[in-house]
Amino acid sequence: MEKGHERPPIVTVLGHVDHGKTTLLDAIRKTNVASKEAGGITQSIGASVITTKDGKRITFIDTPGHAAFSKMRSRGADVADIAILVVAAEDGVKPQTMEALQLIKEAKIPLIVAITKIDLSSADVEGSTGQIEKQGILFEGRGGSTSLVKVSGKTGQGIDDLIETISLLSQVSEISGDPKAPLVGVVIETQKDKKGPLVSAIIREGSLKVGDDISAGDTSTKVRGLFDDRGLPVKEVLPGEPVQILGFGVLPEIGAKIEINKKEPSEEEYKKTLPVAKLKKGELGVIIKAENAGGLEAVLGNLPPRIVVVDSGIGDIFESDILLAKASGIKRIFAFEVKASPNVIKLADAEGVRVEKFEIIYELFQRLQELVQKGDVEILGRAEILASFPFNNRKVAGARVVSGKIAKVDTLILTRGDKELGKIRAISLKKQKQEIAEAKAGEEFGMIFEPQLDFAIGDVIVSVRK
Repeated sequence: MEKGHERPPIVTVLGHVDHGKTTLLDAIRKTNVASKEAGGITQSIGASVITTKDGKRITFIDTPGHAAFSKMRSRGADVADIAILVVAAEDGVKPQTMEALQLIKEAKIPLIVAITKIDLSSADVEGSTGQIEKQGILFEGRGGSTSLVKVSGKTGQGIDDLIETISLLSQVSEISGDPKAPLVGVVIETQKDKKGPLVSAIIREGSLKVGDDISAGDTSTKVRGLFDDRGLPVKEVLPGEPVQILGFGVLPEIGAKIEINKKEPSEEEYKKTLPVAKLKKGELGVIIKAENAGGLEAVLGNLPPRIVVVDSGIGDIFESDILLAKASGIKRIFAFEVKASPNVIKLADAEGVRVEKFEIIYELFQRLQELVQKGDVEILGRAEILASFPFNNRKVAGARVVSGKIAKVDTLILTRGDKELGKIRAISLKKQKQEIAEAKAGEEFGMIFEPQLDFAIGDVIVSVRK
């Protein structure tokens, strides 16, 4: 790296869940001189830039605290120049504190320890400091060189000291980047919004311009648009700055290295090759959709045993997802923090595809576990055959729904006692001579089904969904 090109330091904030990382970042952003002129900061990019009182710029990477997102934290540490380890004064060192500290040591980057929540009456700053020292961290004035800052994200106490410490550590570490060097960037988040597929990245070396041909991992694109941390369009991004990149047809993985592509991207790189899974007995095939790459990675990395992901993707559920589910025979789509329009839900119902949406990751895992334990068959309803009527060389089964519902799109099984006579498909479902899509509990209906199995009064039609 050529020295002499000063750039904003890239800072990641790590620590145990509920130790005040988000509150600390919010307090830091309130000090941002530039935000008062630009109208605030958009946080969807996964990173933000502040301008200090003396005109210095600092880039902060947002890192989630949940244990399921440990891979994201790891990649956040890898891309950063400086790490802030957050430790709550009333709670001390916890499992994720030690995990974060290990990530920082592996990344070999300078460390600042921020003791948070010092405004609480239960705060024990000295006790928390001692616990950190037992992890091999020695502080300035106590026999070591690691900076220790006491802060309160709630009152703002110590925030200016923390920002000053970051600036000083950046100068001592001689953090620099050359805008004329070959491009080096790192993907920190991906998502889809009204602009299209967006890749959030940090540029460490070189510069990125609209129109550049770039690659990120196994995918490449021509940059169609660049947006800064406030969501404003820019023509060029310099070292140390975060950016959202518009143009990728296939979203790259988080942590992928961004470089200038020496060859033109092909059309095939915009097409997603779908995996084909052969399910074994007891396995459940699913399709997973999530709001962003971080959420998707968290789901895929913590699935219960015997769950087979046939396809996964980022963004809302579309008609193509429903058709893929039907074509693959995997008729369950699990959505984490994403939506599906009424038209998509209507198509899903018509095609016999079950869409289940979740806002809490553990509830999704629990649901998957339930399905695996009881098998990939859900009984939707039962109907008892009460009568038989001839019609055009066929037999019509007159029945009443005794529980749940019977729908034409569901798989139907004709049973007699404990014996399964065979699977059937409803080609006509009528109630009072009117064709209907489904019959609910207590309703009577007439059904013509194929194949024309030899049914009898008292047989039961079971509606299931796989």
